[in-house]
Amino acid sequence: MKVSGRSHVPPFAVMQIIAQANARKAAGQDVINLCAGEPSAGASDVVRERAIEVLTSGDLGYTETLGVPRLREEIAQHYQRWYGVDVDPRRIAITTGSSGGFMLTFLAAFDPGDRVALARPGYPAYKNILTALGIEVVELDCGPDTRYQPTVSQLQQAYYEGGLDGLIVASPANPTGTMLPADDFAELATWCADYAVRFISDEIYHGITYGDDAVQESTAAAFTDSGAVVVSSFSKYWAMTGWRLGWLVLPDDLVAPADALASNVALCPPALSQHAAVAAFTEQGYAAAKANVEQYRASRAFVVESFERLGWSVVAPADGAFYVYANIAHTGMDSVTWCARLLDEAGVAMTPGTDFDSVNGREWVRMSFASSVDVVRQAVERIAAWAA
Repeated sequence: MKVSGRSHVPPFAVMQIIAQANARKAAGQDVINLCAGEPSAGASDVVRERAIEVLTSGDLGYTETLGVPRLREEIAQHYQRWYGVDVDPRRIAITTGSSGGFMLTFLAAFDPGDRVALARPGYPAYKNILTALGIEVVELDCGPDTRYQPTVSQLQQAYYEGGLDGLIVASPANPTGTMLPADDFAELATWCADYAVRFISDEIYHGITYGDDAVQESTAAAFTDSGAVVVSSFSKYWAMTGWRLGWLVLPDDLVAPADALASNVALCPPALSQHAAVAAFTEQGYAAAKANVEQYRASRAFVVESFERLGWSVVAPADGAFYVYANIAHTGMDSVTWCARLLDEAGVAMTPGTDFDSVNGREWVRMSFASSVDVVRQAVERIAAWAA
């Protein structure tokens, strides 16, 4: 039987490594998983309690295609609270995780053959979803001189070489954790508006930053009048990964297309998750998320202090998120071999850079420090001893 050509995209290696680590745990081996970008704390008590209430006495039928009104209103208030930006709840679409948000955005905004730019290294699902939809990916080679973030000059070159229909940015980014300074973010958004290029901002790690005044969070919700799209999620800041809930802030021209597509593809996002997520915007919900960030801050500080012991001299600046992206070329091993041996010989799961960079990724690895300080400390001790 025929298999579609669009399915011929690389699998997300992180998920394969998680499966390998889980298999070892099931067999009784002691494994520390610093592979996935998954907060160890899980959803806050107030969200769980609300879920129990809804599960026992609430309505769990289909919701509106773009999400329950109460949740969309809470998200709109969140943008006013955090960024001082007014967002019409009508332009907010609740999605099945940020992954569903990207799929919906790409379907609504681009046609097969369109060209969309993104930074390399970067989150692999951007590239793979676009490729599966027949959209041409324009990779921008981003290094330390630009904080691993795209620049207007790179966009200009890509535009004049073959045209450009979209740009995806992430700040904080995965896998590097780097952020765009506010002026650079605004410059990219303005350039996209001037050249009729759809600006898509991945903001799922907003709230998880570490205090550098030069690289504060900027939201594309301030630029939706010029066609920008925000993609965000409850998975990271609110630690609700398995709840599969995200959202979009859409410009006016994409609201109706997104509604039509979503009603056919998924009908609606998970009802239980939507009703429970309203509690994330309570005082208790914010406090729990903030406490998680303080844990990441402590874990990050320990990892940064351990760079010399780990032998990591070339590391991307982890401004936000909960990742360290480190160069291991000096070991003489490629990153796939390095990670495989680390798991087999030291019982620590990490991700090879090949997931994020098809050109230079064999020289890089990603560590997630979204765990407790004690767990991260144990992992660092194992890695340092193994590397020695």
